[in-house]
Amino acid sequence: MARNKYPEETIKLILDEALNLFIEKGYENTSIQDIINNLGGLSKGAIYHHFKSKEEIFEAVCKKIGDANALYYAKIRDNQTHTGYEKLKIMIQSAYSNPNSKAVMSMTTKIMNEPKFLMNQITQIFDLVVPQYVEPIIVQGLIDGSIKTDFPKELAEVIIVLLNIWINPIIAKVTSEQMDRKLNFLSQLLNGIGLDLLDEETIAQYVKYCKLYN
Repeated sequence: MARNKYPEETIKLILDEALNLFIEKGYENTSIQDIINNLGGLSKGAIYHHFKSKEEIFEAVCKKIGDANALYYAKIRDNQTHTGYEKLKIMIQSAYSNPNSKAVMSMTTKIMNEPKFLMNQITQIFDLVVPQYVEPIIVQGLIDGSIKTDFPKELAEVIIVLLNIWINPIIAKVTSEQMDRKLNFLSQLLNGIGLDLLDEETIAQYVKYCKLYN
């Protein structure tokens, strides 16, 4: 196949196929040649015209996923039919219900092995995820009366840090039984401040999700 005369289509094709391979084989086991082999005849030169390395492709894939997640979480935040509490519960469930979850997990192993990527993920929690998505939902809950707290920002940070680090199946390499205990403890912790966010079904789905990626 000749080089696509529309650069944005070529870039989309490269990123889509790279993401599929990262999910299927993992970042470390995917080579530039693997990506080329799945591009229907697109030349190596066409790839290097847009990306200097596999790592640069990885960075672009991460941004693509991040943009998709931003739309996904904004839709939850801006929903006018749910209370703040209901939105927060949906957001917590999004770890396993988000259609991009497989893509996120395929990126996580690479991120854990690269300090700059890991630091970027942590920074995004405090600079993007909490202030733009989670804290506004908690504030909505304060306004509609479904959430009660004097510390909306701190609550948002604690919930997201625990979910993204403490029970992240890539970081927390534990058995299903241990993960179940952690989630039940987290449920009790949240119940103690009046937030019944982790019911039995949610916990079971989290354990299943964590087992899948651990």
